[in-house]
Amino acid sequence: MKAFRILGKNIDESFKGVFRNFSLSLASISCITITLVLVGFGILLSSNVNNFTEQIEKDLTIVVFLDRETEASEIEALETRLKTMDNVSDVIFNSKEQVRKEMQAESEVFDSVMSRYTEETNPLQDSFMVKVEDINGIGEVASEIKKLEKVDLVKYGEGSVEELVKIFDMVKKVTWIVVVALVLVTVFLVANTIKITIQSRRREIEIRRLVGASNPFIRRPFFFEGIILGFLGSILPIVACWYGYTYIYKRLHGQLFTAIIPLVKPMDIMHLVILTLLGIGVVVGAFGSYRAVRKYLKI
Repeated sequence: MKAFRILGKNIDESFKGVFRNFSLSLASISCITITLVLVGFGILLSSNVNNFTEQIEKDLTIVVFLDRETEASEIEALETRLKTMDNVSDVIFNSKEQVRKEMQAESEVFDSVMSRYTEETNPLQDSFMVKVEDINGIGEVASEIKKLEKVDLVKYGEGSVEELVKIFDMVKKVTWIVVVALVLVTVFLVANTIKITIQSRRREIEIRRLVGASNPFIRRPFFFEGIILGFLGSILPIVACWYGYTYIYKRLHGQLFTAIIPLVKPMDIMHLVILTLLGIGVVVGAFGSYRAVRKYLKI
């Protein structure tokens, strides 16, 4: 019970400290708020880039065209070989007749042209659609498939796919670097705010020390003060990210420029944003306070 009373007293002192030094607290909260708004939208950007990359990975396939003289038994053996290859997640066979019917269904022009061909005169080729587990290794898989017998042509968007993957990887890395940099800046700002607070209350600290207060008892309110500042500083960013992203999502009808680039639904991502911003705010406030107390509180 005594420990709870001491803890409650420390928290009460922390709240009093926040409001007693309101101008400094407001400056610290403002710094945390501005930083976390940027961090929040950085997380949203990174999540959408990840989502788009995953969509590309799901839809991207290697198209394997077979020799026209390939027999049914050879197609079956080739399918088995493709399924056992490293980094291959799925293999789908498309007969030339199936492709012809799909093309006819897509367009009246294709229907007019393709209807002239019979199964024997069909100029199309049987093919396999091969999906990979790791998009970074798609080039190696395509190269291995080209060496197989009865394979006439392999296409997957050579060059452009690798460049696209590099661009998305770079965007994700830059986004996270910016987020980490902003968090470090916030820690520095909170630490300096707590430092100034400590300096402005040195006389009070000395009086507490003279009446027998222990060093941990004196330090603890500053630690909780940092947590309170972090918590208060995270509220506005959470609200801004919630309503801002929801508005953008509705305004753009859930897609960026085209249906090929879908945006992550607000309800699928906001719980992550809220927990992350709240966690960063509290941890940054606590760490900034701890750093300031440890470095600048000379008692």
